[in-house]
Amino acid sequence: MAMRGLLLGCLLLVACQQEMATQPSYRPLEPSTFFADGRAARPLVPGTVARGQLKTDTHFYAGQVNGQFVDTFPFPVTRAVLERGQERYNIYCSPCHGRVGDGEGIVVHRGFQRPASFHIDRLRQAPVGYFFHVITNGFGAMYDYAARIKPADRWAIIAYIRALQLSQHATLADVPAEERQRLLEGTQ
Repeated sequence: MAMRGLLLGCLLLVACQQEMATQPSYRPLEPSTFFADGRAARPLVPGTVARGQLKTDTHFYAGQVNGQFVDTFPFPVTRAVLERGQERYNIYCSPCHGRVGDGEGIVVHRGFQRPASFHIDRLRQAPVGYFFHVITNGFGAMYDYAARIKPADRWAIIAYIRALQLSQHATLADVPAEERQRLLEGTQ
């Protein structure tokens, strides 16, 4: 008896079909007599933005506000952000710019053009938005990394570059008081 019920259920399921499955449809770029322009593919509505592509936060996606480079980060710079920035920097930037940002990367030793050191005054004083712009669009011999590095990772790299710059030009006054005392005790 159970076997007959199972067989009947299977037959009913096979008999069901969606009406949408039998509707006429067009293949991409196939001609159509339905529309006046003869195309089955419809043009996009003016102002259409692809899903995930509405980038209205120009601070985050362009490093600019009102057409000017920003000097602030679009999110808090934490230890995790700096560690991510170091990891991404070592992958994408250090081959040319060197591990400490001095422009002495491995490709320079193989005959390629030397990039500017991040430690020159012009780049130490440049707003962080400038670095974002250069990473995104390229500059001189450096090609753009927009397709290779996500915006959040570009910002993390810039935070790490700022840490490199500080590390090369830090003074004893930049060290917190409790750490400064510990350093002074260690040198005696």
